Amino acid sequence: MLHPVGISVGFDLDLTLADTRTGIAAVYDEVSGRLGVPIDSAVVITRLGPPLEQELAHWLPPEEVPAAAELFRELYPRLALPATTAMAGAAEAVRAVRAAGGRVIVVTGKNVRDATSTVELLGFEVDEVVGSLFGAAKGSALARFGASAYVGDHVADIEAARAGGAVSVTVATGPYTVEELRDHGADVALGDLTEFAAWYSGWRLPEDHG
Repeated sequence: MLHPVGISVGFDLDLTLADTRTGIAAVYDEVSGRLGVPIDSAVVITRLGPPLEQELAHWLPPEEVPAAAELFRELYPRLALPATTAMAGAAEAVRAVRAAGGRVIVVTGKNVRDATSTVELLGFEVDEVVGSLFGAAKGSALARFGASAYVGDHVADIEAARAGGAVSVTVATGPYTVEELRDHGADVALGDLTEFAAWYSGWRLPEDHG
């Protein structure tokens, strides 16, 4: 195995590493205007995480969702990327893993084109970006990469970590509080990524994970 065992980490993207709320709201507002369909972008950005098509299904008939999703993805690079910023502590979290000799993978529900563009825009040095996966479906990418921990803001990211055989590290920067994340079974629940480096520096996997 070419990478150090026990210290490589996977990260979710939206509301874990990247604050995409303003940009995503702008895209939904544009989609709403172009299609003439009311979409409350303020509500949408309170529940980021699930696939785009799942969110659009709240606002559109099933037969109109595919075209709306295509329009959303067409608009995303121009409207959303320029408004995207790093979450507090994100850059430091990635650097902490790399400084320890670990590798970093981003596994996200966002399509790989926009996910890669977001990572590059924010200057995160990562080894791989995997897109269009949600919940337990992320597990295979994490396991293949050898990630021993997976960091995310959504309860579905706890499922992802479990499916990938990784420690579930959560941050309360999305739709859930620290207490709710703990209640859903997270191994570690942090307020945000500013707390990650300190946790990571003292983290030791049990011997049976090594």
